[in-house]
Amino acid sequence: MYVCSCFGVTEQQVKQHAENGACTPRQIASACKAGTDCGSCVRRIQALLGRGACPRRELADQGRPVLAGLEEAA
Repeated sequence: MYVCSCFGVTEQQVKQHAENGACTPRQIASACKAGTDCGSCVRRIQALLGRGACPRRELADQGRPVLAGLEEAA
């Protein structure tokens, strides 16, 4: 199902970016542009991201690269 009609981004793509470390709607937007045009999908993106742990923050705490994978998933 499409989350972002403006850029044709699906729920699965948002979930994949989240698995790769995107923890916020802004980080999702950086990865695939979802939420950067009309903005009507931002609340849905927030709901998909939930309030779970942020893998990116955990990587940063370990001193590991936090952007690995986001560029490949885009």
